[in-house]
Amino acid sequence: MMATARPKAGLRPYLPADAPLLAEIFRASIEELTTEDYSEAQQEAWASAADDVEAFAARLGKELTLVGTLNGSPVGFISLEGPEQIEMFYVHPAAAGQGVGTMLYEAVEKLATARGASKLKVEASDSASGFFENRGFVAQQRNTVLRGDEWLANTTMEKKLAAKGSDA
Repeated sequence: MMATARPKAGLRPYLPADAPLLAEIFRASIEELTTEDYSEAQQEAWASAADDVEAFAARLGKELTLVGTLNGSPVGFISLEGPEQIEMFYVHPAAAGQGVGTMLYEAVEKLATARGASKLKVEASDSASGFFENRGFVAQQRNTVLRGDEWLANTTMEKKLAAKGSDA
């Protein structure tokens, strides 16, 4: 048996059958990747958005949602609401740092540009803001959002996109 240096990453559209697994990725990502920035109570309030899997599935289904895979298994997802708002973007902690997030983000940026969006916006958690800064996003404003009984801080960030058809 040959060892592979990197598992094969792939990209595919979201399917309704993915919802339970994506809800688990959502929870695991929040629970393990945001501990430096958010309290346990804040994490629980945030992760509870996936408790109702049917509602979670409906939310993913009404947006353009892409699933990132490693060796065929879903390990992350990103959803684009409307032409320019990145709504949800989560990668399983076990797959963090393996390029899945970058692949998902780049696919959404290409799709948004192809659809004529002039910018991308995201409400980035404190844990994710560095990822977006590294891709040219600029902080616009700080926000506090209520999730259950907990207030969570995030930052509205924006990136100007090259016009469709330009080589910029």
